[in-house]
Amino acid sequence: MSEVQMLYEGLKKVQEPKGYYFNKDKERVFELLEALRVNRERYGYMSCPCRLASGEREKDKDIICPCVYRVRDVEEYGSCYCNLYVSRAWNDEEIAHGYVPESRPLSEA
Repeated sequence: MSEVQMLYEGLKKVQEPKGYYFNKDKERVFELLEALRVNRERYGYMSCPCRLASGEREKDKDIICPCVYRVRDVEEYGSCYCNLYVSRAWNDEEIAHGYVPESRPLSEA
């Protein structure tokens, strides 16, 4: 089993009971998980692949996946910023797949 596949299985097991599901577009999910793996290798932590990390864990603690913005984004839009984590309703296409705006304050970026 590849490192990305193991990451997928491990995160799925932890996040689904919390009500967070991987996007049903598995190709997109695996691209994002590969980017998380690369960021873990590069920085020592899995920073969000859709945001620019500083390389300083303390500055990036809000964007370590799952980021602190995921809860609100999934509640409000059905998806996190990068569409990795979604609600069941989002995957079942019961809600629109609209644009999820950046939640991270500019001062943090």
